Amino acid sequence: MPEGPELHLASHFVNEACRELVFGGCVEKSPVSRNPEVPFESSAYHISALARGKELRLTLSPLPGAQPPQGPLALVFRFGMTGSFQLVPSDALPPHAHLRFYTAPPGPRLALCFVDIRRFGHWDLGGKWQPGRGPCVLLEYEQFRLCPSRENVLRNLADKAFDRPICEALLDQRFFNGIGNYLRAEILYRLRIPPFEKARTVLEALQQRRPSPELTLSQKIRAKLQNPDLLELCHSVPKEVVQLGGKGYGPESTEEDFAAFRAWLRCYGTPGMSSLRDRHGRTIWFQGDPGPLAPKGGKSRKKKSKGAQRGPEDQVENPPPPNKAPSRTRRARRGLPEQTAAQQPEGTSLQRDPEAPCVPEKGKRRRQPATSGRRRPQKIKADTPSLEPEETSAS
Repeated sequence: MPEGPELHLASHFVNEACRELVFGGCVEKSPVSRNPEVPFESSAYHISALARGKELRLTLSPLPGAQPPQGPLALVFRFGMTGSFQLVPSDALPPHAHLRFYTAPPGPRLALCFVDIRRFGHWDLGGKWQPGRGPCVLLEYEQFRLCPSRENVLRNLADKAFDRPICEALLDQRFFNGIGNYLRAEILYRLRIPPFEKARTVLEALQQRRPSPELTLSQKIRAKLQNPDLLELCHSVPKEVVQLGGKGYGPESTEEDFAAFRAWLRCYGTPGMSSLRDRHGRTIWFQGDPGPLAPKGGKSRKKKSKGAQRGPEDQVENPPPPNKAPSRTRRARRGLPEQTAAQQPEGTSLQRDPEAPCVPEKGKRRRQPATSGRRRPQKIKADTPSLEPEETSAS
């Protein structure tokens, strides 16, 4: 899911890709999108972008002399789970391009497209940021660190948002605008904070953290760099993703971009880490104890490394050949005895990534005497995880 760094990288991409381009004509919306129409038409205009937290503002600015005469129009995008911008030839539009801005002649006609596979993304006309969101942890760090946001966090610890686990409070965009699912996991992992520790307990400790007055200024700076607190990591960790370049974490990232991002991750979806679902149904990755507010009955899953080598005690010098015994139906037809439970081969249990869509597994068939004719298809119930809407106060 695109988070603060991805929105920032998307704005950088739009500004770099569209800097020398002149757009013209109408803005085209796909018929399947439920987002509003964009009532804008100009013979020549420029496009620029600015990101703030989990939002991106796109500004369409008519050039001098463009027809019809009009002022700039701004749109604010929220990317949902799969939103992104792509610049492509107009005759090769990607699937799910729900909003399209075309370049003006002469030259090859291009299209800047807002692509959203799952259609959770949204755009609003007017250019106003969504009210209630705090300062951007990435680009408005001074406001986040000093006033009002850092103080907004520490002075409002009585807010019911801090009754929740710290992993859920970090998704509250009123206080942590730009922090999302993978960032919260990486921040908490680096500080060794259990994700289901009470948020108020974690943040109250920051109020008591004061540098020794005996330290010099350089020593205080060095101590902060070596031991950053949670609010400081809310800025520095997203900044690391931006410095990787590319497009960050997203469905259309190139193999090189995604490889750099995967190598950067220390916790989120990495082998050896455990995972649980929070009360919104979103997966949090962590190491060690999940904390006192972990969901009751929730089973922690540990991700295994791919291609893990067997130890000497697991290796078999001469592995048995694959089982080619006839099925139960064929055995019944041939008058052969059924295999006992001890003779049945064990199936291999595959670890499912909790972030991947749930795929129903085949249930065990009851032992019933074989009958002639067609077999009745088995009904399978799929365990479908709940999805939290992207743009809530906890997205």
